This record gives sequence, C-alpha cells and structure tokens, in this order.
Amino acid sequence: MKAAWFIVLAACAQAASAQNVCPRSSEIQQAQMLGTWRVELERPAATGTLVLEKHALYAGSLSGTMERGAEKLRVAGDVEDGEFTLEESSDGVHIAATWLGEVVEGSCGREIRGTWSTDGEGKDARDFVLRKQ
Repeated sequence: MKAAWFIVLAACAQAASAQNVCPRSSEIQQAQMLGTWRVELERPAATGTLVLEKHALYAGSLSGTMERGAEKLRVAGDVEDGEFTLEESSDGVHIAATWLGEVVEGSCGREIRGTWSTDGEGKDARDFVLRKQ
C-alpha cells in the first residue's frame, strides 16, 4: 500500500514540476511579453516603464507605451526566436529610436538585454535591460 501511495505522489510531483518549466528564450512569444516592464538605460543612466499589449492591427506583434521621465512614447515591436525588436515614437508616426535585444536564456522570458539606438546604425547607442514586473 505504501508503494502505491509513493508512486501516486511521485507522479503528482512530476506533473506539477512539468507545468513550471521555464521556456527557452527562442520559445518566447507575444503572450509572454504582455504586461509591464522596468526599463533601464545605461550611459547616462535612465529608467522608465514599458507597457506592452497585443498590437491592434498585426497578430503576434506588440504595441504599447513607454514612460521615461516626463516623456510618454508610443512603441511597436515583435519577439521572434528570442530576438526582440521595438520601435519608439513620440508622435506615433516617425520612429525616434529602435530597441534590438535578446531574451536572456534562463529568465523565462522575464529579462531582455540589448541596444537602444536613435540613428538605426548603432552610432548613438546605449545598452538596455528590460525586466518584467
């Protein structure tokens, strides 16, 4: 009888741990990206808040807002195979900066690191870290 209970408990524990498996960075999709993120920019240091939602026009894409100090910016982007791209705009039309990064392996899709650039060529670039709240 004890052996039967042990087998049942072991099976339950295995099923519970399978539900808590952290996806690989290449498996992160739009659904895991939705929500509020803390923004950290380096050189000079700046912080902000990024809120990502489902894009209204493009299935699988992201849109939202970013607040950095007094600035409130519109953003749109994607995550594919662990690669993160985001464009920011102060007027909702013209691209002011791009965010190119990678989902950090082992972060379960909760951390992204990369480069923020205003010129698209990386000349005016700063490192960034996004952490899901």
